[in-house]
Amino acid sequence: MPSSKRIVHVISHTHWDREWYMPYEAHHVKLIETMDTLLQTFESDPEFRSFYLDGQTIVLDDYLQVYPEKREQIQKLCDEGKLSLGPWYILQDEFLTSSEANVRNLQIGHRDAAKFGPISKLGYFPDSFGNMGQAAQLLKQAGIDTAVFGRGVKATGFNNRVDDSGLESPFSELVWQSPDGSSVLGILFANWYNNGMEIPVDPDQAKPYWEHRLARAEQFASTRHLLLMNGCDHQPVQTNLSEALRVARELFPDYEFVHSDFDDYVQAVETERPDTLSVTRGELRGQQTDGWYSLVNTASARVYIKQLNQQNQTLLEKVAEPLAAAAHQLGKPYPHGLMQYAWKTLMQNHPHDSICGCSVDEVYDEMKTRFAKSMEVGKRLTEDSVRFISSKLNTSSFAAYSAEAVPFAVFHTSGYEGSSVVTLELEFSHRFFDQSEDPVAIAAEVKARTHGDGYLINAKGKAISHSVKDLGVRFGYELPGDKFRQPYMAHAIRLTFEAENLPQLGYQTFAWIPSLGGAVAGKADSDEEKTLLIGSRVIENRHLKLTVEDDGSYAVYHKTSGQAFSGLGVYENVGDIGNEYIFKQPIGDKAITTKGLKAAIRVVEDTPYRASIEIIHSLAIPASADERLAQEIGTMVEFRSRKAGRSAELVPLVIVTKLSLERNGKGVRVHAAINNGSKDHRLRVLMPSDAEGSTHFADSIFEVAERQTVPSAAWENPSNCQHLQTFIDVHDKERGLTAAGKGLNEYEVLQDGRNTIALTLLRCVGELGDWGVFHTPDAQCLGVNIAEWMIIPYGGENERFDAYREAYRFPVPLTTVGARLQEGELPLSEQFLAWNGDGLAFSNLKINEERGDLMARWYNLSGEPATLAVQPNTAAETYLSNIMEDAASETEAGSIPVEGYKIVTVGIKS
Repeated sequence: MPSSKRIVHVISHTHWDREWYMPYEAHHVKLIETMDTLLQTFESDPEFRSFYLDGQTIVLDDYLQVYPEKREQIQKLCDEGKLSLGPWYILQDEFLTSSEANVRNLQIGHRDAAKFGPISKLGYFPDSFGNMGQAAQLLKQAGIDTAVFGRGVKATGFNNRVDDSGLESPFSELVWQSPDGSSVLGILFANWYNNGMEIPVDPDQAKPYWEHRLARAEQFASTRHLLLMNGCDHQPVQTNLSEALRVARELFPDYEFVHSDFDDYVQAVETERPDTLSVTRGELRGQQTDGWYSLVNTASARVYIKQLNQQNQTLLEKVAEPLAAAAHQLGKPYPHGLMQYAWKTLMQNHPHDSICGCSVDEVYDEMKTRFAKSMEVGKRLTEDSVRFISSKLNTSSFAAYSAEAVPFAVFHTSGYEGSSVVTLELEFSHRFFDQSEDPVAIAAEVKARTHGDGYLINAKGKAISHSVKDLGVRFGYELPGDKFRQPYMAHAIRLTFEAENLPQLGYQTFAWIPSLGGAVAGKADSDEEKTLLIGSRVIENRHLKLTVEDDGSYAVYHKTSGQAFSGLGVYENVGDIGNEYIFKQPIGDKAITTKGLKAAIRVVEDTPYRASIEIIHSLAIPASADERLAQEIGTMVEFRSRKAGRSAELVPLVIVTKLSLERNGKGVRVHAAINNGSKDHRLRVLMPSDAEGSTHFADSIFEVAERQTVPSAAWENPSNCQHLQTFIDVHDKERGLTAAGKGLNEYEVLQDGRNTIALTLLRCVGELGDWGVFHTPDAQCLGVNIAEWMIIPYGGENERFDAYREAYRFPVPLTTVGARLQEGELPLSEQFLAWNGDGLAFSNLKINEERGDLMARWYNLSGEPATLAVQPNTAAETYLSNIMEDAASETEAGSIPVEGYKIVTVGIKS
């Protein structure tokens, strides 16, 4: 008969935020001290059997950076099973990092952990501010069967089941299921991950300590195995733990106390877990709480950081990796080491207290540097790839138009075909020089024999409508791989035009035909020179009609469906006396909006391929909160109890908005420059959908999640803001409105009778919040802030996936590169990889490091089965893999079935 004793599993750990209320290096010093103590404890106490390094391998990277000579000692502890590493590289915020970033986090974490031995196969999410709905599927594909998390679900205790929510669990153990049906054992830190910290050795203190903690653990545990986490944030190692456990055994002989680890604990729970565990499906976002501590408003803290993150992620996963993969297929070695370095540098900004914007100002100074470092590597790798590809283009046909023709290629790597307006700077008539020559004379020489006149043609020789700005003669240089740097002078122009029908993943080639004598000869037939403007307030193409009103709001008419969307683009400003974690509007505060406020409106662009209207608002808003807020912050008045209001002093909030509609555009592009001179407030843009329904859809991690617009009865927070990755969508059977953003991660769908999308553009606060007083003046975001989004109207349910593809295309930049007149093996237009599949979304294209195979990933946006057809540009075998890019034993030919909500990775043998 098995013992009936309850078994207390004490797991030693420290939750390590690399940066938070102190800058990174200050925390780094504490990490060195903690690790030194840990190693000493292992040496001096043979009963101290294990320590969990927070599920992130970067902890060891940071330690070994200072003490590389300790590697052998750490290796020995791993070999003995006292340390286990991974599965992550860092503990990320799941909602603010992209789908591919979450995958790279697992891939790199596994790779780094494998260098030391067995990988911790535990989906560890101790302090994520909500959990992604596809976590179970990601974990299962990585060979992980258990997830441990701290937020998103409320354990209700025995006999206190909540039957109508579908979210709650009576136990700390549950089954967590992704939309596709993948499921893992979920273990909730019902009493947080510090419920076993600082265990007393003194019996008089230990008795009440254990009575309280054992009772709390028993309240939620579904088995006789109780989890006590011996640690907390930056918690030093408890060096006398063995003695503390001996005291516990003497005081509570009916319990078995074990210095355990997660492997043993999970195995014990799995052995005894009941069949009655509740099943929790999809996202865990704390929807059955009062709503204050879901911490979703971290999605709008320091928006500028989110925007840099979006640029960086997009550059690596949608530009640098696909282009490097294409170059690899043509013979260029794939830059695995540099690509991993760029990803690691980026992911060092992905921990929840970093990317969430809820740290002290010094943290963000360093984060901006990391973003710059990662993006510089990504840009250089991209340039190397497209230069290599362009060196193989057969551009000789352009010589028929001029011996001085300047070819260039436009690369499109979003994964979705479409037309886009391109702006690039083009150089021609290069004159290289060395130190013996006079650069001034060479610049004069180039200027004398060149002009900024000419015309633009596509690969078929058709002249294309364009705008050109002569930039004159300028300096440049090349860095050949086989000789010293090569400086030059060249004539430069800036071209803007529309590239039509760009491939999903590929390029088109064009050529600038310069006029050497100031006149243009031999010009081919041009596009029809037709404006998109109707007067000064209306822009129209074949898909949409945009009309701007006197107050700067606008209406969009969707021609195919006949649906009209009005009142778009009103700006709303309210006070915020909360903190970086939580938005709190002052009591009695009324929104200040631009509705009815006359705006300055003018046309700023009128070309055959694009028209733009500029709108200028000057909104008078309070300069800050009133004086009471500083006192309340300084004395740690909990934000819900604050009585501060907004100041009587008013300052202008100037917003310069540019609305653009392209000739083939299916959405209205919006660029807003917000000159912010005020503190303690929030700015949103309002977009009424007038679609009916109680749910809406938000782009999230490998899914478009359906969410309830009306919160649960338990929700007390007046605000119901939520996360998005790329877009938010509200639709019914007849009409739909999708709003896509660039690094705008917070929205709310208002219950105003119009199902209005409220997209947060700026949130300005002056304190970190949480457990102390930490002033954050930079989080007020003073000065000019830029926001970009796209409004995509459509004809309802049956068209929503088309709208989503436009939304996914929106943030992915085009890549351009100059070429030479030359013979070559590549045609003037090429698709690296073609695919089709209704309801599927493209995620990434890269090269596998071990096998050199091309790896491509998609996911099913709906619950209905779909079929993926992949057409590589060369004859190659395809096979199904997983997010870890493991090789499959059998190859798959032809079409690939994709189950509802499934993430599918396809390998293509090189």
